Amino acid sequence: EESEILLVEKQGDVEWVTLNRPDRLNALSKDLILQLRTYFQDKYYDDATRIIVLRGAGRAFCAGLDLNESGGESGLLESLQGQKDISDIYKAMRRCPQPIVSLVKGPACGGGFSLALASDIRILGQSAKMNAAYLTIGTSGCDMGSSYFLPRLVGTSLASELLLTGRFIYADEALQPRLVSKVVPDDELDAAADEMITPMLAASKMGLRLTKD
Repeated sequence: EESEILLVEKQGDVEWVTLNRPDRLNALSKDLILQLRTYFQDKYYDDATRIIVLRGAGRAFCAGLDLNESGGESGLLESLQGQKDISDIYKAMRRCPQPIVSLVKGPACGGGFSLALASDIRILGQSAKMNAAYLTIGTSGCDMGSSYFLPRLVGTSLASELLLTGRFIYADEALQPRLVSKVVPDDELDAAADEMITPMLAASKMGLRLTKD
């Protein structure tokens, strides 16, 4: 199942999933989008995995859509299919029974921001900065489920500001409205995830799945 751009490491009942395009700040290429969609859709039928930890290789979590790959010449139908493929990732993240913990360092922009929003728990490194970049690249400010997730996480006031301006929210500010659970030094992200998932692993398998559901 492991590929060069999406690494999956099984540690007991936990799968550590790493976006692995560090030279592109883990931007979402067509291949990475399809692999993420397939991975999370398959988790719906995976009884062996209890928890998923999602992170990015290198200095970024995910810089959003790889704009170098999405040329302006593509037709409307191809563009709409691309939107559907990426939105299916977030739907699958919400439908899969495993709690998802995102570890964010560096940029999490646009579709990368939505990967964090669609997770159940977010832990930020001090270098993290997140934004709904959609308006700034000429699309709707409510793309990729952000208009669904953000108001539920931070309320409509801050959500509207972030969606309408595309400005960055940094780690310490994100902690104040509890958009994220914790902010730690970048090199302590894995340890913070271990601390978060330990009580989840102690819970009954069925109880954990039903709570996520």
